[in-house]
Amino acid sequence: METIKTSDYQALQIYLRDACGILLRDAARGLAQRQLRSVLDNYQLASIEDLLERLGKPGRSGLKEAVIDAVTMSESRWFGETSVFALLAELVLPDIARRAPGKRVSIWSAACTTGQEPYSIAMVVNEFRDKNPGSVAGTRILATDTSRSALEVARRAHYEIGPDEAGVTAERKERFFRPVDKGVWRVRPDIRSLVEFRELNLLQRTLPGKFDVVVCQNTLVYYSAEKRKAILARFHAALNPGGYLIPGSSELADDMPELYEIIECPNGTAYRKK
Repeated sequence: METIKTSDYQALQIYLRDACGILLRDAARGLAQRQLRSVLDNYQLASIEDLLERLGKPGRSGLKEAVIDAVTMSESRWFGETSVFALLAELVLPDIARRAPGKRVSIWSAACTTGQEPYSIAMVVNEFRDKNPGSVAGTRILATDTSRSALEVARRAHYEIGPDEAGVTAERKERFFRPVDKGVWRVRPDIRSLVEFRELNLLQRTLPGKFDVVVCQNTLVYYSAEKRKAILARFHAALNPGGYLIPGSSELADDMPELYEIIECPNGTAYRKK
């Protein structure tokens, strides 16, 4: 695959912005080229110019969705950003347990990609319950993404876990996983049963339910300011009173101070529904 020409990359940026509100940044040009390589191969296209030409024609057979999946697919890691899970364990869950002891906690993992995030959330909730008996009754986790292929991986729950996955300690591996093959592990049934996976676009108007917590990492940065605010407003509408939005460090939830109270903590920033 040749280096993307400036004119083709600009045309790709315009297409994604107009088609779905995704803001592909100038600095992401090299990354986009790598991410789209498999799309070009799968559809037997020689260049981004050919890709754009095919996207403009009818009968594209899922090509638009494949392009969106490729450019927005972020690396999904166990216990992703440390601050997100520290906030959940040290601020959000204790506050929910204090305000409503024994409550069943409902959590939305938005843009869950291949499932490591929602399963990590389920593990953190289980650890919190063990340390604080009677604090919460249980948890319901809805995990959504636009990528059907990513959701298939998530539902299967088979993962290679290497030594670089620092969040998966020996204790967590023994407690929450079962070995499948050399270097391959499957999430245990009791954790899998806590998570429901569903295909969903964050821009669609229908809300997937009401939640005490929304977790969204490494997703909003792909959208224009207008679309980002629309998604933040939907998160707000989906949260129960006093519910929390926990974004990644670059998600800019403070774009909407009229909707969220900023909670600064040593381990990061959370946003509580006003």
